[in-house]
Amino acid sequence: MTQTSLGPGTHRRPYYWEEATAEWHEPRKASQGTGVPAPARHLRALREGLGAEPGTVAGMRYLHRVELTDAARGSDRLPRSYQAEHAALTLFGLHQQGAPQPVHHPGLGLGTACRALRAHQGTQTSAPTQHRAERQADGPETRRLTAAATAVDLDELVHHVRALVPLLRQAGIGLDYTRLHRDLCDWLTPRHGRVLRAWGLQFTDPADANGQSIPGAKKVQPGYWDGFDPAGADAGADLAVLRSGLGEEAGTVPAMWGFYRTTMGSDLRVRGALTRDLIAEHAALSLFGLHQQGRRQSVHTPGINPGTACRLLLAQGDGVSQAALEERLGILLTSADAGELAHHLRSLVHLLRKAGIGLDYDLLRRALRNWDDPQRPDAQPGLRSTWDRDFHRKDPTA
Repeated sequence: MTQTSLGPGTHRRPYYWEEATAEWHEPRKASQGTGVPAPARHLRALREGLGAEPGTVAGMRYLHRVELTDAARGSDRLPRSYQAEHAALTLFGLHQQGAPQPVHHPGLGLGTACRALRAHQGTQTSAPTQHRAERQADGPETRRLTAAATAVDLDELVHHVRALVPLLRQAGIGLDYTRLHRDLCDWLTPRHGRVLRAWGLQFTDPADANGQSIPGAKKVQPGYWDGFDPAGADAGADLAVLRSGLGEEAGTVPAMWGFYRTTMGSDLRVRGALTRDLIAEHAALSLFGLHQQGRRQSVHTPGINPGTACRLLLAQGDGVSQAALEERLGILLTSADAGELAHHLRSLVHLLRKAGIGLDYDLLRRALRNWDDPQRPDAQPGLRSTWDRDFHRKDPTA
């Protein structure tokens, strides 16, 4: 039996979908004299498992590769890895039914498969845009992927993925079932955020299906705030989505996936990488959603940093003392890391929104990205000096 490497000195038996894919082009060997490829002989057993409890379908038991200990067999609840494998097996059986080629495609994550489905159905635009309707068409693949990403338990997640599988099969699009099995294992665990982020980043990848940049697409996309129209039909809904990201990890709020403009290689997207650029943009988007709420003019104001904004706030004389503002700015300037900086900016944004004072969100995103970057040791001292100097300028309009 072929063994699959899991790392130095560690091997496992291939999952059934891996074995079936490897044997697909060897029908004589796989059929063992029956004249029917092994995948076809087993698919019915796998489909019988749809909606059934793991371990209760006799025909599936010998197709499992996750071994059960005696203690697990006697337990009221089977291990998560076994439950996840049961779900992946049944989905594979449904997906492979009637397909002319193997549907297990290593490297093709759920988000990438849904992006390919969107392109197949003609709803994908050539490059990201600023308008909500153009940015993320509300097609069936979008709705079902979003529903899967917001599932509250493993059963609900499998239910929504099951709704996607027939669409993928009809479009001739495969899926990496080994990766899906890992995602199912990681659902509602400390690795849950990585799963969500990977799906979202894959789904919004501006590269084509082969990972190549689309001709004419810009390498650096302007932030969402640059083209924001407060009078737009979707403005209120968009801002509510952005505010839902406050305090959440970047990439884990499915409704925000279409708002990110961070440039990232397809390899990082596949892994669900949590990069400094993505973290900074997420924080800036969330703060912008809070800042813009209820304002008729865009609060993105080029050239206005937090120090200048505090000086303008003091100049308005709305009952905020210089001592209070100095203390607030001082706390912000002594933030130990970007997370703490974002937290203190949130409280400042509340004051600025009430006073009708904006901020430069391009500058803010860069500050959040570089604040505690060990590769840029001069960034934090430089920002502190600039913001403090701009607050203490004597000319309030300078």
